[in-house]
Amino acid sequence: MATFTERMPPVLLLWLAVCLTGIWAVDKGNFKTCDQSAFCKRQRALKPGESPYRALLETLELTNTRLTLQLINDNNKVRLLLELYRLQGNITRVKINELKPLKPRYEVPDVLIREPPTEPLSFLSQDENGVVLSLGSESQRVIVSAQPFRLDIMEGRDVLMSLNSRGLLAFEHLRMRKDTFSYKVTSTVASVWNNIKRVFSSQADPEAEKKEEADPASQAETAKEEEEKVEDGMWEETFKSHTDSKPNGPSAVSLDFSLPGVEHVYGIPEHADTLRLKTTDNGDPYRLYNLDVFQYELYNPMALYGAIPVMLAHNSQRTTGIFWLNAAETWVDISSNTAGKTVFGKMLDYVQGSSETPQTDVRWISESGIIDVFIMLGPTPKDVFSQYASLTGTQSFPPLASLGYHQCRWNYNDQEDVQMVDAGFDEHDIPYDFIWLDIEHTDGKRYFTWDPHKFATPKEMLKGLMDKKRKMVAIVDPHIKVDGNYKIHNEIRSRGFYIKNKDGGDYEGWCWPGSAGYPDFTRADMRAWWASMFAYDQYEGSMENLYTWNDMNEPSVFNGPEVTMHKDAVHGAWEHRDLHNIYGFYVQMATAEGQIQRSGGTERPFVLTRAAFAGSQRYGAVWTGDNAAEWDHLKISIPMCLSLGLVGISFCGADVGGFFKSPSSELLVRWYQTGAYQPFFRAHAHLDTPRREPWLFGPENTALIREAVRQRYTLLPYWYQQFYLAYRTGQPVMRPLWVDYPQEPATFALDDEFLIGRDLLVHPVTEEGARGVTAYLPGKEEVWFDVHTFQKHNGAQNLYIPVTMSSIPVFQRGGSIIPRKLRVRRSSSCMEHDPYTLYVALNPQRTAEGELYIDDGHTFNYEKKEFIHRRLSFASNILSSVNIAPDAQFTTRSWIERIIILGTSKPSKVMLKTVDGQESQVEFEFDASMSMLTLRKPGMNAGADWTVTLQ
Repeated sequence: MATFTERMPPVLLLWLAVCLTGIWAVDKGNFKTCDQSAFCKRQRALKPGESPYRALLETLELTNTRLTLQLINDNNKVRLLLELYRLQGNITRVKINELKPLKPRYEVPDVLIREPPTEPLSFLSQDENGVVLSLGSESQRVIVSAQPFRLDIMEGRDVLMSLNSRGLLAFEHLRMRKDTFSYKVTSTVASVWNNIKRVFSSQADPEAEKKEEADPASQAETAKEEEEKVEDGMWEETFKSHTDSKPNGPSAVSLDFSLPGVEHVYGIPEHADTLRLKTTDNGDPYRLYNLDVFQYELYNPMALYGAIPVMLAHNSQRTTGIFWLNAAETWVDISSNTAGKTVFGKMLDYVQGSSETPQTDVRWISESGIIDVFIMLGPTPKDVFSQYASLTGTQSFPPLASLGYHQCRWNYNDQEDVQMVDAGFDEHDIPYDFIWLDIEHTDGKRYFTWDPHKFATPKEMLKGLMDKKRKMVAIVDPHIKVDGNYKIHNEIRSRGFYIKNKDGGDYEGWCWPGSAGYPDFTRADMRAWWASMFAYDQYEGSMENLYTWNDMNEPSVFNGPEVTMHKDAVHGAWEHRDLHNIYGFYVQMATAEGQIQRSGGTERPFVLTRAAFAGSQRYGAVWTGDNAAEWDHLKISIPMCLSLGLVGISFCGADVGGFFKSPSSELLVRWYQTGAYQPFFRAHAHLDTPRREPWLFGPENTALIREAVRQRYTLLPYWYQQFYLAYRTGQPVMRPLWVDYPQEPATFALDDEFLIGRDLLVHPVTEEGARGVTAYLPGKEEVWFDVHTFQKHNGAQNLYIPVTMSSIPVFQRGGSIIPRKLRVRRSSSCMEHDPYTLYVALNPQRTAEGELYIDDGHTFNYEKKEFIHRRLSFASNILSSVNIAPDAQFTTRSWIERIIILGTSKPSKVMLKTVDGQESQVEFEFDASMSMLTLRKPGMNAGADWTVTLQ
């Protein structure tokens, strides 16, 4: 039989050569620009201010839960149906669809966690020009203008957001192709019927012409002129050697949004770009289209692996959000009336009394589907996070171990290699929780299998890890080797679960196994079957400490257009073009469900995905894909993860060290120091790179890396608490400074530093050879304490910090209490019963607050109220621990070993009072130079009530 490479077409050999060398950067020519994407080019050519859409106010209907209103395109007489809902939590939903489409248009399922509950709308006024509706109170209202159609959302006298204010609403109606027989018959019949109606009906019925406009037959005829102006790419489009047949013709939708008073917008990941989104007037729009992009370029709007169609807009008065629920290829244009103005120019405007209000205009363009947009009206950043979470859910609550350190490479060679790496961590006293296996661990790239020679006894390997309280992740990709001897392939084919090509056969493409089929994860029955394959009696060799990595799930197709699936592939009634961006979401969903089912529903899953969509946060973690061992890639990991956090996906990280190329020892150390303070902490490396386990760069660098990893482990109680809060509230774990300091413009564009929760500020060192960094410490009335030196600094200042190779600039907010575990062991599970140290950082008012959350770390029992959740507070020289979940029950063996209070004065004595009423004196030390008080061995149980009084 021919080998894989002998059977592979030359273009694929070239593609693999590029991948395996790890030397070349992305070939942007493999991916479309807007000009090469027919629908984007077509829509972008529309001129502002020439909207053909008019609202037919006589069709307006208002029920208790929704407003409906027909819109008409005066150019072609095609009617649309507008639906407007006021949702609970200060959200407005706007849907626009064809009134009578030739066939149903795709509406995205499964992303919303439920049908959003509505609240009543009511009329305020109406005239021939429009209608005004109340959004709960007279201060917040919607104005619908008739001609041209426009929708304004106002609060008081302020316009919060306008829709179609620039007249760029576009809705390409489904139609018959003009050169088909069926179209000609339809057009002829329509023409004859319309002539008959005009003769016999128009005189008797003055409304006949209006009725005719809504008649599908009339629409077919009146659209004929438009059809005769067929543009390239409307019914068929070619890119490179690939032709997209477009059987449904042009079907794009577009809508513009204006944001008065706004200069800063964020979100719409995934892009390797700054946190603050740039204007796109002089280049391509931001593209949302899940793609396998090899060693992506930085600071451009090219599409990457994830596509989250959510944008946040922020100024010092308000934060709002736009959630564009569409899973087709989407482009987002951003323009601003302040773009390009220098600070001096803005000052000049102010001095000269310029009345121009800053404004950002955003336009969304999608290839198919409908317009279904949720406008989240804040007003605070945390309100927007809650609003979005109410629609798509919160970040899943991960097992505690998954917040530890992960060691990965493509690929660990065999079981002996795994054992040696595992032992290396023990030898060098570096903790870790997970070791990972990439595609080479399988039997010939057949997922759910093990290489019979290199991994002959996987349970023995897993048992060895389990004995050390460690775990493993193995890759399971969604491309299935076409092989009659492969059980998974035979099952999927026999059940008809593969995606089909346009001719009805099973779609096949090339990926790592060679010829591969792609399961249709949009089918609930396919997902249920896939989940069942993770059962221990199906996935041979698996155990409860084996978890899953879903890679290549954009989906990646090496010989497909733009290295992905043909858009005219078929998922039941829908084309792949309609739902491309949601495919990876479904893969992770099915995998997570499989992990839950295998445990009988008791154990929390851990699944890492590369492709993501809105709602992916419910199923696990995301990483930023195939980065490179370059300083700029280290820097970009911060805004990339911040952007994902703003749109719900808190569990984010980047490959530590860079996937491609080989990092210098300095870069590797700095990357560990940065990764230790990002939510998902995994080192990973390409097959072609030299080994880079943490102890291979000399003892000095090993010590630096060890210290960074140990800092991560001491903070696991705080990380875990932040993920619990994210799960409960939707607030991001890793967040930009403006989220907690929304009225400080100095924070709005910062993306080289970040907050973990609200109480830790991190400014990693990301410059080669750096001898210092300048960190902005926010909050005019705040103080911040260096967590390493305990030195106090005032807020609202740029602070220069000298750095050495051991420096990781981290600050604790004055007014906070952070729990840590200082006894670092070989894995997080080994630290389960260890004691806590409380770091109490006082604000100028000499108060502080924090929380302590404890559960079993891995089951869903927290849903049954089996946890400890306590509020820690310091005021009037009394530190106390109070139960804030009195209906919850859980016990812990952990105790409070030490309390460090920063920013205090020396007491004469310290008294401890426990829940049973007993009082005792606590030993302490006081460092006057640092105003630091250390209480030693107070010894109370971490789950009990107690007070400590400074006298």
